[in-house]
Amino acid sequence: MKPTLIRSRRLTLGPLAAVALAGLLLTGCGGQNAAKPPAPAGQNQQDGAPAAADAAPPTGKAPAAGSQSGGSTGTGAGAGSGRAEQALARSAPQKISIPSLNVSSSLETLQQNSDGTMQTPKDPALAGWYEPGPTPGSQGPAVIAGHVTWNGASAVFEKLKTMKGGDTIKVTRQDGKTVTFTVDRVAEYPKAEFPTLEVYKNIDHAGLRLVTCGGNFDPKKHYYDSNVVVYARMTGAA
Repeated sequence: MKPTLIRSRRLTLGPLAAVALAGLLLTGCGGQNAAKPPAPAGQNQQDGAPAAADAAPPTGKAPAAGSQSGGSTGTGAGAGSGRAEQALARSAPQKISIPSLNVSSSLETLQQNSDGTMQTPKDPALAGWYEPGPTPGSQGPAVIAGHVTWNGASAVFEKLKTMKGGDTIKVTRQDGKTVTFTVDRVAEYPKAEFPTLEVYKNIDHAGLRLVTCGGNFDPKKHYYDSNVVVYARMTGAA
């Protein structure tokens, strides 16, 4: 069986709407309820059998770029005190480091497949950056996703939900710059209440969103019922 893939509707969007589309690509955990968003990387693979590619497509239009969220239903885990730095030009990320989790991972580049599904990281030990969105360090909310477990074993973002406001994340870019992000908060959302606009709306600074699955795991459905999202902003570059 193939790993769970992230499905999306085929939508024609301008450059500024790429982030909004990503919001619909990365909001669930491979559930089978068509009214719920589709799965991000982070789908658990249990007992040696990857979950089926059964995530339902989004049920509505991609939100307009720059639209405002109605608020989060997640629970925060502290607020970072870092000051946002001026955004950089676009440059592809190559590596992510999270000192508080002892995580260091090169980054796969996630695209869309020809059938409209989004690629997920092939290696559970690696995180992946969603290329149609902003790059880490450029203006907007860059998205990096990773598996939480794989075949019952730990994966790259297993401990993501333990991060707290003030923790740092470093991303090394192709242009040689290393960008530092400071965590503002960490939230966990029931899958059906994922705040797409809040996570993926346009912002006036360089932001970062780390996404994985969370909550309770159903071993029969290979399904997590929640998502964990880390919200961070760029606070330095060298």
